[in-house]
Amino acid sequence: MVWNIGDMIRRRFVRSLAAAAIVLLAGATAGAETILFVGNSFTFGAGSAAMRYRPDSVTDLNGEGIGGVPAIFRRFAEQAGLDYDVAVETGGGRSLGWHLAERRARIDRAWDHVVLQEYSTLDAARPGDPTRFIADTQTLARLFAVRNPGVRLHLTATWSRPDLVRAGGNPWTGRPIATMANDLRRAYDRAAAQTRPVVRGVVPVGQTFTCAIRAGVADADPYDGIAPGKLNLWGDDHYHASTAGYYLEALMLFGSITGRDPRSLGVREAAAADLGLSPRQAGDLQRVAHRAIATDGACGR
Repeated sequence: MVWNIGDMIRRRFVRSLAAAAIVLLAGATAGAETILFVGNSFTFGAGSAAMRYRPDSVTDLNGEGIGGVPAIFRRFAEQAGLDYDVAVETGGGRSLGWHLAERRARIDRAWDHVVLQEYSTLDAARPGDPTRFIADTQTLARLFAVRNPGVRLHLTATWSRPDLVRAGGNPWTGRPIATMANDLRRAYDRAAAQTRPVVRGVVPVGQTFTCAIRAGVADADPYDGIAPGKLNLWGDDHYHASTAGYYLEALMLFGSITGRDPRSLGVREAAAADLGLSPRQAGDLQRVAHRAIATDGACGR
């Protein structure tokens, strides 16, 4: 067979493209780990500077310009020399069931890690009832495991809400501030137990708020004013977190997912400075997160 010059050029071009594709594929395999955050305002940082923090550093699958806790996590990872490709899919006031029904096409792909955060009371219609949460966690675990059998799911157990402790008509009215976080943790543990080994564990963010209060770092009751020298972990609505609260959430996720000690970030860590937290405050929150991870949220209790 006789090839003309045009044929030879075309064949060399095709071989070059194939070689480039192999190189790119190898780079993707050896490069960044992918991580998806699915949740609501407790993940995107509503009511705080965290919400629009470095949105260009993450991929918002809804195109809403969210940075939030995922962007703080990404900033921590960068400083630790870790490479994560971070994506976020959130909706204010939404449950995991809503993400399954309305956003499935956006999240149904292969991920290395997925972080799931349920509605703050588990079930908006039946506060404290984990039935739907557990079922939706199981469905999501199957969904992601089909795409990547090695996927690692992490559940973010959220915090007590002072507004519900103060208000009537819910399971936590008039109860100690730690009660709601402990109840939520038990529900998240049940969900994790029924979806292992895909779910690797529960990140006890809510119990870490309690740890911060016990350590004297944070104030227990934002309704009666914040004691001098202490942080308010809640926003002005006494429902969502404050910037400090979201920073603490990100520290817990960073330490739990990467295995790195949050204290290794240092008191002059960049995200804290960006968000207006002092070196002392950053150091206090890092120490609380370290202790909470070491004790799985019990903090020596």
